[in-house]
Amino acid sequence: MKWKFRTVASLPKEERTRPVSATETAYLRPDAGTLNCIDWRDLEREIAAWEGLAREASEPNPFFESWYLLPALRHLPGSDQVGILRFERGGRLTGLLPVLREKRYYRWPVPQISSWLHANCFCGAPLVARGSEREFWRAMLEWADRSPGAALFMHLRAMPLGTPLHRALEDELTQQNRLVELVHLEHRAMLASNLAPQAYLDASLSTKKRKELRRQAKRLADEGELAVIRQGDAEGIAAWCDAFLSLETSGWKGKAGSALACDPATQALFRESLEGAASCARLERLTLTLDGRPLAMLATFLAPPGAFSYKTAFDEAYARFSPGVLLQRENLEMLARQDIDWTDSCAAADHPMIDHFWRERRPVGRLSIAIGGRLRRAAFRQFVRAETARNPSGTSS
Repeated sequence: MKWKFRTVASLPKEERTRPVSATETAYLRPDAGTLNCIDWRDLEREIAAWEGLAREASEPNPFFESWYLLPALRHLPGSDQVGILRFERGGRLTGLLPVLREKRYYRWPVPQISSWLHANCFCGAPLVARGSEREFWRAMLEWADRSPGAALFMHLRAMPLGTPLHRALEDELTQQNRLVELVHLEHRAMLASNLAPQAYLDASLSTKKRKELRRQAKRLADEGELAVIRQGDAEGIAAWCDAFLSLETSGWKGKAGSALACDPATQALFRESLEGAASCARLERLTLTLDGRPLAMLATFLAPPGAFSYKTAFDEAYARFSPGVLLQRENLEMLARQDIDWTDSCAAADHPMIDHFWRERRPVGRLSIAIGGRLRRAAFRQFVRAETARNPSGTSS
């Protein structure tokens, strides 16, 4: 398809502002804060402040916390191009978002400023302290307007919708009369209920399916000693990671070359992030064993009041017993935790297993936002009209 709009290169020179440098700053009123785009390595000097921000974040996102984001930046390719939008208010770190200047927009050669995500990052919400949401978004938009470089627009990926953080963005965009488009929407399975675990199971699955699960569990127990191990500390974390990586690699992901252990970078990210999460009590490990050997494993990041099901694996040699589903039955105990209100499955929409098990849905979308001057915004308006004309429902890109 040939796009019919003016490219950024065709804009007047004053509309093609130079690329942002590490010292580029957006200044608001003195009481509203300051936003800088910094080298991500500079954040290594303020881990304590970063952890404090995560604890008071308006929208929890473990994937942008220090123990996950830093290993990702250290090990994954292309991280040298990533900058951090660092927002400070009243002398305190109040907001944080990793960004990247992309030359392509999915299949098309359209430059944009994008929030930085990778294949193992399942939430793109910036960490912003409660009460500073509007100020953060205002500063981010001012920064993008002042320093768009070649970018036609700003693209926020994997944004949870309908949250206080998202509503603050909507309010700010409305006030500024700035064009925004939801270009992709999915409804991800989530666990969020006041029901007790057994009551939730009874409501989610048919009598026939619950009977089948009990039969499978009984047949599996006939094979040996069956046990469920739940851990919330760091004891034995290295050995647990070894077992998980081995279990995942033994299945279809290993054969397809997509298992974590197939790439030294993703293996290092998995090990370091789980060790970091465990060390600060932000990890729950759930294991179904048979005679002490893992049959199914699940790693969940805890980010109260939310949780995120990060990675799961099961022994495909025992697929007839549905060990992954049996483990998810045990995982319903998350409903009984006083500190967790909801759990994000981190699974693709319409997942064949979890979508039938977890009944609630979390809307997650990609947002494209106009930036820069009048001509740049006009070009973006043409681009986004063409994109949404091809996909008016916003359910795929």
